[in-house]
Amino acid sequence: MSVEMNELQTLRHSASHILAQAVNRLFPEAKLTIGPPIDNGFYYDFDIEKPFSREDLDNLEAEMKKIVKENLKIERFELPRDEALKLMKDEPYKQELINELPEGEPISFYKQGEFTDLCAGPHVRYTSKVKAFKLLSATGAYWRGDEHNKMLTRVYGTAFQTKDELAAHLEQLEEAKKRDHNKLGRELELFTTVDSIGQGLPIMLPKGARMIQILQRWVEDEEQKRGWQLTKTPFMAKSDLYKISGHWDHYKDGMFVLGDEEKDDEVYALRPMTCPFQYQAFLNRGRSYRDLPMRLNETSTLFRNEASGEMHGLIRVRQFTISEGHLMCTPDQLEDEFRRCLELTTYMLKTLGLYEDVSYRFSQWDPDDRDKYIGTPEQWDEAQSKMKNILDDLGLEYKIGIGEAAFYGPKLDIQIKNVHGKEDTLITIQIDQMLAEKFGMEYVDRDGKKKNPYIIHRTSIGCYERTLALLIEKYAGAFPTWLAPVQIKLLPIADRHVDYAYEIKKKLEAAGINRIEIDDRSEKLGFKLREAQLEKVPYMIVIGDKDIEAGAVSVRSRKQGDMGSMPADDFVAMIVKEVETKAR
Repeated sequence: MSVEMNELQTLRHSASHILAQAVNRLFPEAKLTIGPPIDNGFYYDFDIEKPFSREDLDNLEAEMKKIVKENLKIERFELPRDEALKLMKDEPYKQELINELPEGEPISFYKQGEFTDLCAGPHVRYTSKVKAFKLLSATGAYWRGDEHNKMLTRVYGTAFQTKDELAAHLEQLEEAKKRDHNKLGRELELFTTVDSIGQGLPIMLPKGARMIQILQRWVEDEEQKRGWQLTKTPFMAKSDLYKISGHWDHYKDGMFVLGDEEKDDEVYALRPMTCPFQYQAFLNRGRSYRDLPMRLNETSTLFRNEASGEMHGLIRVRQFTISEGHLMCTPDQLEDEFRRCLELTTYMLKTLGLYEDVSYRFSQWDPDDRDKYIGTPEQWDEAQSKMKNILDDLGLEYKIGIGEAAFYGPKLDIQIKNVHGKEDTLITIQIDQMLAEKFGMEYVDRDGKKKNPYIIHRTSIGCYERTLALLIEKYAGAFPTWLAPVQIKLLPIADRHVDYAYEIKKKLEAAGINRIEIDDRSEKLGFKLREAQLEKVPYMIVIGDKDIEAGAVSVRSRKQGDMGSMPADDFVAMIVKEVETKAR
């Protein structure tokens, strides 16, 4: 972390304490919890009966400005455990934190005026140093992120070293709000949610469903070109299958279980992943080294019992569809096949325009938390060593995430941030040398001996719903022509121009351009154009008398504006090329 970022994080940490002091003054009944700096600002969680309103946040911000003007000195001091608990006698969450500190570890506090908080620091020396800040929102958050704990009120804010930097950030936040897929996706009628159906279960409307269909067909066709074989497997299975894989022991809380183990002879569960199902295609008959690599792909609908507080639009849902694949190979094929998987994801990301936005994380096991994983330390060391060599040979820049591996193997997580800066995993590629043995997956090698294959778990485009959300935000709903749910709107000026509009539509459809709408309503042309622009349609074709006489069309592009008149065949050829090349 740079010196400048350290200073900024310290400033934001102090801003969170100033917020807590303001809450202490205006809402003395509130109980304090924690208030750390984060990437784009800070937050503080409070236990308070009624959540803060926007008016409350404005009042708190005004009180924070008073505290800044008071120029209070921020002083650090330490106390032994019994005195620390006594000082925090009215703050149960602080007492809980104190009691968890190891014996002998310093218990430090920071004091500013009448306000004292349990904190490891660091902080600025005076409150007057925190001048450019803004309280952004208040939302719910479980204590320690555990849904079984009490729901708190989290206040988010941001702080910068200068007012100009703050103003630029706030402007960026406003732009993010405009691009937020949860808002824009609904406005463009791509998806909706319904309370009676439930959280994390979005309804894809016709335009959104069409976009996902376009993506799925593209992905499946591309995977087929690269030697992947399509499978189709059940949405559920008996608990027996998940017990073999280890998911029942390591992932059951994240699954939707159908039945009661104590009462029912057979208990089923909706699948949270496809791997144990696809392995059955390998196990269908005996295999030799000549069958490998065996690449199996599937457009998989999966179900995961995410916590209600984690749901967010299309980013995190309970039912989703994923471009999933499992590849069985020999040890000497592993590096080349892993590279091919990465090449596929790179191609997908570049075509979609998301490649520049991703980062890479090498997710490893935590040897200090053995219960989370299957396998021996030797197996983990071998798998992680092989994966490290592959990533290093590819020259990939990555961060290491300890404790973030799947329970059966290390993985490469391709990470991406949404418009609000929240990072999620978009694509994963995993190395697994353990589940093949559990399922009895074997092949006869050249030496005549039976061996377990290595398995690569991978997605090529990730979760379609999450990818769509990111595309909405990336393009602010103005999608490339090849992906747009409506590519062209034909706008006849008068009723006598409607027949010619249908002729143009047929020409386009014959050339493979099918997502076309004709707006033949008895409305003024200006109104029709404005509506098409609001819908972010790539091309609007105005049709009048001169166009019919010349066999032409008058073209307006979302990007280039008025392109003038051109022969209808030239326009068709132009659009076909743009779609075929997937131009952005």
